[in-house]
Amino acid sequence: MIREHDSVIVTTLVRMLVPPIQLFALYVVAHGHGSPGGGFQGGVILAAAYILIGLALGREELERRLREGRLLILSAVGVLIFALTGVLGLVLGGNLLDYGVLSIVGVRGSAARAVGIFVIEIGVALGVAGALTLIFCRLAKTGEGAP
Repeated sequence: MIREHDSVIVTTLVRMLVPPIQLFALYVVAHGHGSPGGGFQGGVILAAAYILIGLALGREELERRLREGRLLILSAVGVLIFALTGVLGLVLGGNLLDYGVLSIVGVRGSAARAVGIFVIEIGVALGVAGALTLIFCRLAKTGEGAP
């Protein structure tokens, strides 16, 4: 069973570290198309922040913040964003995952590709963060004897 840590230092440190970790995860997602990082790495960092909450503050605190049903929806929305953005290129006459054909408020060419990649990175980050956090929650429950 994963319960709240007894140390005040650990719980206070986790409460102080989680917001900067989440901000760094957003930074990694936002700069993924132009620098090392991206949706997968940002999603893993975001999930690690929530797993840290679960380990230090207890599984109950994590479930209070993020219910399993919401994590499942978050994962599904991430996959849906990825799929719809990829298929949108086909609908607009291009190829699968062809962002050059996306015309977003008059943006074309390389700028449209950058926007398309950014939307894909957001979808991947949401899917990965939701799935990894959900896996942690389910494994934590099985440790208590639940199926």
